[in-house]
Amino acid sequence: MRVLIIIPTYNEIENLELIVDAVLSKTPETVSLLIADDNSPDGTGRRADELKASRTRLSVLHRARKEGLGPAYVAGFRYALQNGYDAVIQMDADFSHNPKFLPRMIDLLLVKDFVIGSRNVEGGGTVNWSVLRRFISWGGSVYARLVLGVPIRDFTGGFNGWRAAVLGAVGLETLESGGYAFQIEMKFRAFRKGFQHVEFPIIFEDRRVGHSKMSLKIVIEALLRLPRLRLKNIA
Repeated sequence: MRVLIIIPTYNEIENLELIVDAVLSKTPETVSLLIADDNSPDGTGRRADELKASRTRLSVLHRARKEGLGPAYVAGFRYALQNGYDAVIQMDADFSHNPKFLPRMIDLLLVKDFVIGSRNVEGGGTVNWSVLRRFISWGGSVYARLVLGVPIRDFTGGFNGWRAAVLGAVGLETLESGGYAFQIEMKFRAFRKGFQHVEFPIIFEDRRVGHSKMSLKIVIEALLRLPRLRLKNIA
């Protein structure tokens, strides 16, 4: 199975080389890595091009401007479909998604349509998070599960794997969510299309360097979208 790992970046130059080499070292030759950079002012995109010269499994997608997490992933998904990949994995650049979990996700994609690296199943969790942040993350997933009526325990997590068939069926061109809610909308659409999923435990670690791009405002805006998603009754 040919797998493409997609890492969207915006001002991640401090993490870039470390995460690229960690991902490539944990995965076999059938796995490629795509950096989707939103024209980072700190030179992340240029540095990615430099790394590409000596890493044959690395590709770089340069986007014109910062548009948010959802559009960056959709661009990466389209790249994967156009280049004949069988599956994609989405993950962050800041080591909050530990590359050591990649082999397990790849194995699970052989038997399931989409795979969720979950903080909220037995064995999963977070490291170095405040009580408030844990509550917001857990509460967001509980709220999404109740509003959408879908038995997914980690709706808001961003460490996910998708078979190409899922990406072709969910309607990438009609996705409405650009940020935090993108993770929720993708899972909801895939489930409603009848695709089979599994959640496996991961430990989510706070970023090592740089600054988080998440805020309470972003989370609230995302959660306010959920009733609309349910009312549209996406099939």
